[in-house]
Amino acid sequence: MRVLQDAWRYLTDASSWTGDGGMLALLAEQLLLTAGALGIAVLVGLPLALWLGHVGRGGFLAINITNVGRAVPTFALLALLVTADPWGWTGDLFPGTATLGPFGRGGAATLVALALFALPPIITNAYTAVREVPAEVREAARGMGMNGWQVFRRAEWPLALPLVASGVRLALVQVWATATIAALVAGPGLGRVITDGFFRTQYGKGIAGALVVAAVALVLELLAAGVQRAVTPPGAAGNAGAASPGRSRRTSPDAPTVGP
Repeated sequence: MRVLQDAWRYLTDASSWTGDGGMLALLAEQLLLTAGALGIAVLVGLPLALWLGHVGRGGFLAINITNVGRAVPTFALLALLVTADPWGWTGDLFPGTATLGPFGRGGAATLVALALFALPPIITNAYTAVREVPAEVREAARGMGMNGWQVFRRAEWPLALPLVASGVRLALVQVWATATIAALVAGPGLGRVITDGFFRTQYGKGIAGALVVAAVALVLELLAAGVQRAVTPPGAAGNAGAASPGRSRRTSPDAPTVGP
């Protein structure tokens, strides 16, 4: 197909990658935008979800509130934020179209929209991971005289970590792919290549940008999978799920036990 040939030609042209508007610069911008939004979501959502999972209260409400965000298109939320009047106490940076450093036009609005999009998988996975720690593990830890923080740090967290990492991994790839919408408000990222290509009927250019986004998403997925395996403690790969029917449950070597 001619459009694929045009896309290949655009990708193999060195001038497409260099300069201020080149794909390398736009790639760096989108990576920064993704990292910023994911960082906000982790800082806000992860401690809340872990605490709710530990105390065992309020999790159902928190999960359902964050899942409401899945029903609201991220672009619709972004459109509302960039068209709203800025709040004076934010220095007129949010909401609205004000430029926020390297995050570009509408930077604060874009970061908030993407961070809200990243919250559901982070909160859902983290809360579920802690709640699925077997009750006997908690009871054994308390029987050894551990306080609440020690129970979480030494019993719940190691077993919950694989599923927590899985939620962050899912949010990372989702935010990266969705960050292309920043271009629709003249923001940074590879979305500018896609929108510019289709706007000018240079479909090969638009397809080229989409292929780069897809390729980087695959790389991020593989890297995140490697990090997830690296941070998973030995014996916790299966997380804290209950044993399968008909099979005996064995205590992890790292789990606290109560002697006679």
